[in-house]
Amino acid sequence: MSTDTRRSVLPAQPTAPAWTTELRCEDGALDALAEEWDDLAARCRTATFFQAADWQRSWWRHYGRPGSLLVVLVRRGARLVGAGAFVRRGGPLGGLTGLGGGLVDYTDVLLDDECADRAAAEFAAALPLARPWQWLELREVHPEAAVQRVYEHWRGSRRRYQDSLCQYLPAVPMDQLLKRVPGKTAQRSRVKLRKIAEAGVKVRSTPVAEVPQALDGLLRLHFLQWQVRGITPEHRTERFARHLTESTAGLVAAGKAAVHQFHLDGRLVAVNLLLLCPSFGGLYMYGAHPELRERLDIAGLLFSAALDETVGAGVPVLGLLRGQEPYKQRWRPERLSNQRLLLGPAGAAPAAAVRAGAVCARQAAAHQLRTRFPRLKEALLARRRS
Repeated sequence: MSTDTRRSVLPAQPTAPAWTTELRCEDGALDALAEEWDDLAARCRTATFFQAADWQRSWWRHYGRPGSLLVVLVRRGARLVGAGAFVRRGGPLGGLTGLGGGLVDYTDVLLDDECADRAAAEFAAALPLARPWQWLELREVHPEAAVQRVYEHWRGSRRRYQDSLCQYLPAVPMDQLLKRVPGKTAQRSRVKLRKIAEAGVKVRSTPVAEVPQALDGLLRLHFLQWQVRGITPEHRTERFARHLTESTAGLVAAGKAAVHQFHLDGRLVAVNLLLLCPSFGGLYMYGAHPELRERLDIAGLLFSAALDETVGAGVPVLGLLRGQEPYKQRWRPERLSNQRLLLGPAGAAPAAAVRAGAVCARQAAAHQLRTRFPRLKEALLARRRS
């Protein structure tokens, strides 16, 4: 009689992917990571157009200082699940700050939605802020930004301040948007919109190949419209023009931006740059000929085209970005302030404390000037953008 002595063998349990972090400092890091970067951005619900690889790579090429780039990466196995790019600031109390400076309305990092909390913890642990003179300052952070998770996991000193006010509207057809405003204002707006329609303004969405030419027209018209009231100095520079053209071409090609051209009587009279991400669209910049203001309602013209584009893309919100210009207020937008985050090392963090004191002093001075000298309000807002 034989006996069967075979044993059943249970299948080996798969091992969980290992978590690893990496710091990249070479100037070409963003170019090398571009494909992975945008793949991660598509998995991060808070990512805006300013976190797109095209925008960040272009800003670094035209504004970055060689040797000052720091990229923090978090991987789960081979998959990139966390990423953020920073710039080292010089000086005796130098620290880190986000890319973009005054040109971006939202600063953030990228975290994979499927494992955002763990990725944030790994990201926080990887930040190189261990010495007393090190700190990280991030401007224009949305209250729901991914980097807010990193802030919560940070074990060193941390401070949060209010930053610029941003405003938002529901992305709905114009007739529904007008229901938000008082009756008389809505009626006046309808009259202005009918006048625009009767004038025969032609609106055209710009194909990728024509983006450089369209943006050249935008900047030319932007200079004309602001030459009396004063223009942000950086908008006059060649590097801004190159950055705007290069980044926008990439965003338009990826469906993350639209450039609208407005023609009247055969002439280009306005150009608008609308940035798009899954959660909202943003009216970033426009140029309009001063003569157009005498004939038509420019705000109604631009808003109509932006709303049509945003609604057509299935984006739920139209953002008016930073600033409280009067033309924005008539639409009764929702208001939400961005934040400024400041991180320092655990224990003694004198550099972070000095930086925090400077931020508090500057904000207090700005508040006093705004309340006591209202006419300086617009000048202060322009300075914050620059």
